Amino acid sequence: MPDFVRAQKLLRYSFSDVSLLERALTHTSYANEHSERGHWDSNQRLEFLGDSVLGLVISTYMYENYPGMAEGELSRFRSSIVCEETLYEVASAFCLGEFMLFGRGEILTGGNRKISVLADCVESVIAAVYLDSGFESARQFVLGNLGFRRRIDSAGSGFAFSDHKSALQEFFHDPAVQISYSITGRGGPDHDPFFEAEVSVSRNGAHVCSACGKGGSKKAAEQDAAGKALAELNASGNKQK
Repeated sequence: MPDFVRAQKLLRYSFSDVSLLERALTHTSYANEHSERGHWDSNQRLEFLGDSVLGLVISTYMYENYPGMAEGELSRFRSSIVCEETLYEVASAFCLGEFMLFGRGEILTGGNRKISVLADCVESVIAAVYLDSGFESARQFVLGNLGFRRRIDSAGSGFAFSDHKSALQEFFHDPAVQISYSITGRGGPDHDPFFEAEVSVSRNGAHVCSACGKGGSKKAAEQDAAGKALAELNASGNKQK
């Protein structure tokens, strides 16, 4: 049997119910060979739960710590973090493949080195921690023990996002300035639409500038339009006057 004591030391988490960790590390192939209930005793159901726990932890952290990101940008940022490649890197860092239980056939085909298998195992372990001691422990485990806080903040410093609408609002410090947005068009298929938006800036009813933008959502289109208006204003030197 794998050394679950060593596994807990590497994960820096001690389970009250070690059977949860054992199940999290049990591949379907092993369960089918050694259990009357087959895959029901594998980590598949834990993987399902862990995926949701991981998503909520990451989404909450990004929502609280990156207030300048629009919805679409947050989704792209989360997808860049919560992906199979990242989960595989985490599994490898904690040597999870060494502790997993595999059936004979899976061992022969190198199951402990398969990217998808190890990525799924990380989600199973997260679910096991959640069931063992609750969401707050799981949150700390994901962000701290597994290093996702570091990964997020490291990627966030270079992630391409801007809150152009707020920046445009801050460009002027004049209550006489009005900024309005309108959605002017929609295109693309239903599963992958794009929107067109226009921003109009005026001062005391007089036109200052306008710009059009596109994006995969109405908010993204408005952000794009605001960014283009900012570029025009900066190029012309038309600051608040």
